[in-house]
Amino acid sequence: MPMSAAFNRRLTDVLPEVVRHFGTPFHLYDEQGLHETAEAFDRAFSALRYREFFAVKALPNPAVLRLLYDHRFGFDCSSPPELSLAARAGAEAGDIMFTSNNTSRAELAAAVELGATVNIDDEAVLDKLADLPRLPDSLCLRVNPGRLASSTTPEGRGHPFLGTPETAKFGIRTDRLPAVCAKARRMGIERFGLHMMLASNSLTAQPLLSTLDLLLEQVLRLRESLGLEVELLNLGGGIGIPYRPQQQTFDIEALGAAIAARLRDWRREHGGDIPLICFESGRYLTGPHGVLATRVVNRMSKWRECAGVDASMSALMRPALYPDAYHHITVPWPRPGPPETVDVTGSLCENNDKFGVDRELPPLAEGDLLLIHDTGAHGHSMGFTYNGRLRPQELLLRTDGGVELIRRAENEQDHFATLRFHPVVLPRPLEPVS
Repeated sequence: MPMSAAFNRRLTDVLPEVVRHFGTPFHLYDEQGLHETAEAFDRAFSALRYREFFAVKALPNPAVLRLLYDHRFGFDCSSPPELSLAARAGAEAGDIMFTSNNTSRAELAAAVELGATVNIDDEAVLDKLADLPRLPDSLCLRVNPGRLASSTTPEGRGHPFLGTPETAKFGIRTDRLPAVCAKARRMGIERFGLHMMLASNSLTAQPLLSTLDLLLEQVLRLRESLGLEVELLNLGGGIGIPYRPQQQTFDIEALGAAIAARLRDWRREHGGDIPLICFESGRYLTGPHGVLATRVVNRMSKWRECAGVDASMSALMRPALYPDAYHHITVPWPRPGPPETVDVTGSLCENNDKFGVDRELPPLAEGDLLLIHDTGAHGHSMGFTYNGRLRPQELLLRTDGGVELIRRAENEQDHFATLRFHPVVLPRPLEPVS
């Protein structure tokens, strides 16, 4: 949806000078908005014993990660480079949840070395963990509910593009969960958590509450079958943001209250300690606080009207990757005249390199500036370099009104860096003597 009025005011004050000084394209993030959303998230779950592990994949920039770490948020990482970013932001043992899939021994070793809570999603990964010289202090297991999810929520029945729990590549089947936990116990692990994620970018609380219910069922199964007490429940990162203007914002306070009520009822009925509740939100915390600024390079008339801009899907892949993805587009300094219907397109040799299709915008000409909203998550981080179109710079609009460069734009030297190496040629083996 359109950026908040407060973000718009702060950006409007500095935008002409920022564009003049830095040029386009660029992603810009609003520090004040990031702080406010982090504080609101914390308040919403203040009645719980909880921890947020920010999904580094959403916005892997050290400046933003340090800001979130100042709010006592941990980090959800899925690769060694993300682990390095978390450590660079100040994360210590206990501040990192390592949630990967199809994970190698080297990746597991890197996570254990940092003191991360390792979140495994297959028994094969547990077997690799057993080969390490040192085991983690605690272990989280990602659970795939299969058909159990289909009766709880429409999201549990799957998504036409993202698939269903039964077709997903993530998680340990519920019928195998006790056996996997028993094996981990025999390895010497004594502290356990469970993880599940049913939905992505949901605007209602139901998928999160259904996730909690399904995990609590597994808590009871493990208690009854193994005498095992689960200490942590990770509800994933499905909390969404309203990309479209007509959509409502997620009621985060209502979710916090509903989770607290469910846990109180569950404890009255079943006893025992209430597990630590964890989230790995990314999009909700940073998504609305970013914009992609880009200029019109060409105004083109084909069988439809097009405004070609100086950014491409190498800077923002979501509209091309997901069939129903939408990002609001505005013109900060509109020209007079009746609106026009245009496609806003990039420069890649792909027809889906479009930020918006059939958008009604003020009349556009070469040089006009466009703002593409809600790029604070899964924007720059999903970038790539097809066609040699390089990823843009990142800026931070600070609370003092200054604007800081927090990542420079890529250049040709970066693009060709992996072509600089010491030559290595493996000689052809000698022919065996017959």
